[in-house]
Amino acid sequence: MTIFVAHIYDMNLKDIPKLKYSDSGNFFLLAGPCAIEGETMALQIAEKICTITDKLKIPYIFKGSFKKANRSRIDSFTGIGDEKALKILRKVSETFNIPTVTDIHEVSDASKAAQYVDVLQIPAFLVRQTDLVVAAASTGKVVNLKKGQFMSPEAMKHAVQKVKDAGNSNAWITDRGTMFGYKDMIVDFRGIPTMRGFAPTVLDVTHSLQQPNQSSGVTGGRPEMIETIARAGIVNNVDGLFIETHYDPSNAKSDGANMLHLNHLEKLLTNLTAIKLTVNSL
Repeated sequence: MTIFVAHIYDMNLKDIPKLKYSDSGNFFLLAGPCAIEGETMALQIAEKICTITDKLKIPYIFKGSFKKANRSRIDSFTGIGDEKALKILRKVSETFNIPTVTDIHEVSDASKAAQYVDVLQIPAFLVRQTDLVVAAASTGKVVNLKKGQFMSPEAMKHAVQKVKDAGNSNAWITDRGTMFGYKDMIVDFRGIPTMRGFAPTVLDVTHSLQQPNQSSGVTGGRPEMIETIARAGIVNNVDGLFIETHYDPSNAKSDGANMLHLNHLEKLLTNLTAIKLTVNSL
């Protein structure tokens, strides 16, 4: 028996500037390093991902945080400077003719970041912060709402409604796992069809494999499970995938423990594209 999930939204990929392959029938991809560490690394990573996504006709948005405000320890890397990082995101967009996404943490970040990127992301810990969500929505950019690790899928309809009430119909939901005890995360795939009833839904594969609250103050992770989680997301009809990747995860300045090595990305996306084609034929 085939089950069809009714949607109350229209996919808005065509509204994103510079987005390629929006009619390919493939999942869309948000991918890049956790944080912008410098211009050279950002351009190298973007170039590699563009080569892969062009080959596979995957709609691609480059991801990079211009600053990291939610760190466990005060001595953790937070960024290279807001304007410097945002200018690098703009250069990535202009160099490869692709859209970009970054996360914001304060109301003042919304208008500032909106001058440089195409999608504004609300971190999971902050998705209930009404002023922040409204500020992002008021820029007119697509707003990617990360589901709080502490929230039910059903509760995300209220975050989406805040974006709509602010006059912006372009909201996405991203599931980044749910807390399982103090030091682990799980993905409850029963929530995917629920959230897809509210907005296009993305699965954040790499953050879903984090192991937070380590005694060292440095978050752990299980990157060997990336393909397992990503495959399950595609089979369960997620609209997009979010994958953090780096050419040297062990030395990345943020979230290295759960990032995918860039060398493994092409094989992963090739496998996922094949699965998506099968799902589309059902």
